[in-house]
Amino acid sequence: MGTQASNVEKSQHNLLLSAFWGGGAAGLFVDIVLFPLDTLKTRLQAEQGFKNAGAFKGIYKGLGPQVIGSAPQAALFFVTYESIKHYSEPLVPKAAMPFVYMFGASIAEVMACLVRVPMEIAKQRKQISPTDKSSLRILMSAYKYEGFFKGVYRGFGSTIMREIPFSIIQFPTLEFCKSFYRQKFKNNIPLDSWEVAVCGSIAGGASAAITTPLDVVKTRIMLADRKVAERSSLTFANTFKKVLRNEGLKGLFAGIVPRTLWIFLGGYIFFGSYDFAKNNVFDLLEERSDATR
Repeated sequence: MGTQASNVEKSQHNLLLSAFWGGGAAGLFVDIVLFPLDTLKTRLQAEQGFKNAGAFKGIYKGLGPQVIGSAPQAALFFVTYESIKHYSEPLVPKAAMPFVYMFGASIAEVMACLVRVPMEIAKQRKQISPTDKSSLRILMSAYKYEGFFKGVYRGFGSTIMREIPFSIIQFPTLEFCKSFYRQKFKNNIPLDSWEVAVCGSIAGGASAAITTPLDVVKTRIMLADRKVAERSSLTFANTFKKVLRNEGLKGLFAGIVPRTLWIFLGGYIFFGSYDFAKNNVFDLLEERSDATR
């Protein structure tokens, strides 16, 4: 009995470890492949306009911090999300599971943003900068002139306000699509990685389009001039009102096409590669565990 319980515990540990490594691999892969779309989206949302922000030149500027940050933030996200989901499923009625997905995704986003926000600061400022200042110098400059929280972590609150609504839409939609497809077409057999990828692209694309205004506000706050940032008016609500007043709905939905396309394609690549990597890492860990039992 004790041996069986130990084996179950090892399998649970392997499951969470595979989510960690699978998330890291998927995050790194998708960010490198689709980085140009992210650059175009940032420049379309920049206050100085697409042309002055760099237009189509240097579309891989800022890739460095993205590569450094993508694997850790994705790994943190998925190990948190899968842990909450895994330990909640036996305790929560099936009808209430969408709330678990929302809660789990929200907590996971906060964890991921601890890594994501500084990398976003460096990446987005580099994407619109006419100079070739290194990402490290950008972060050091932000820390020197603006401080740790107002510089390196500027936009943390607005990023959370973008990511949590995004995830609250994305993950229940993803889990619904997977469950519906599995019951309707697979006779409850687990989905292949490409089928998970299709569900991920649908959930990601829909969530991206709906939450574009939140992304615009986050981008404006992160890219605002230091003197503007020092004013108390640089809040999420004030920035939202300013964009709506000066640019209308067109301004709030700036970059919606590359953002939706980026996350639609990214959702396919990300969730497909995540499922593939997670399953393979889990099988490898289980084989090693079996060899030691």
